[in-house]
Amino acid sequence: MTSPAPPSQFAVEARGLGRVFRGGLGWRRRTALCGVDLTIRGGETLGIVGPNGSGKSTLLRLLSGVDRPSTGWVEVLGHPPTARAVRRRLAFLPDGSPFPPELSARRVLDLIASLGGMARPERRLRIGEMLERVGLSGAGEAPIRTYSRGMHRRFGLAQAFLHDPEVVLLDEPTAGLDAPGFAVLADLLGAARGRGATVVLASHVASDLIEHCGRLALLVGGEVQRVGTPDELLGDPEVLQLRIRGLSEEGASALEQQVERSGAELLESGPTHRPLQELYKTREPRGGGSGPR
Repeated sequence: MTSPAPPSQFAVEARGLGRVFRGGLGWRRRTALCGVDLTIRGGETLGIVGPNGSGKSTLLRLLSGVDRPSTGWVEVLGHPPTARAVRRRLAFLPDGSPFPPELSARRVLDLIASLGGMARPERRLRIGEMLERVGLSGAGEAPIRTYSRGMHRRFGLAQAFLHDPEVVLLDEPTAGLDAPGFAVLADLLGAARGRGATVVLASHVASDLIEHCGRLALLVGGEVQRVGTPDELLGDPEVLQLRIRGLSEEGASALEQQVERSGAELLESGPTHRPLQELYKTREPRGGGSGPR
């Protein structure tokens, strides 16, 4: 008697994954993905980075079960992503806003929670908490079509994290995100890591991924070219970066002179910029300044 195969040690595993789009009359076939092998451990946050058109969205659609591969296979939590055992444990934020524009945010979240098997009392509580968390509690009854792009993206994050999923797939989560949304994204990702969730972020801007991801996968032309830590993929071994707090002007000058004496070259010197969202939290005291408010 053959013993059953051991369970996969990976939360997400793809082997030989390919996707070919067949054109209509007069159109050539287009290969979006070609032989992608990818493994993601439970609790890991992986960034998929690549230029526009490299296949990032196609890959996430295959990992989420929204689309089916032309070749190869993918498993999420040990099952195909379309399996019932996975659907309630997996969340996907596509690039764009596929939600019914005539419905309110609260109504759409209620439908999503209901389809996920969440009981009515729990739905009401959870939806209220999530709208508050993404800064939309005051706009929960408004039709989604009235939302700004930044509000759309924050609502998308609300639906993705509504169930506290075990696996979260986010396609270009910072695209169109407003200043409050970056703080919301960081908060939700931190909470997901805290409960051991597996997160996949896809973006064409590497800086959007570095602070959140332990590993990056470089996707170019539908193929994974390299996988490694942000330092391994993006670091320059000949350049050392120092961030120093509390150094006086005289101390900074002495440090620069020491660098020159050591034979090294100082490439840049100046203050570190604060994240933009911190400025939105800063309030001028009343009566201070005569500029426009």
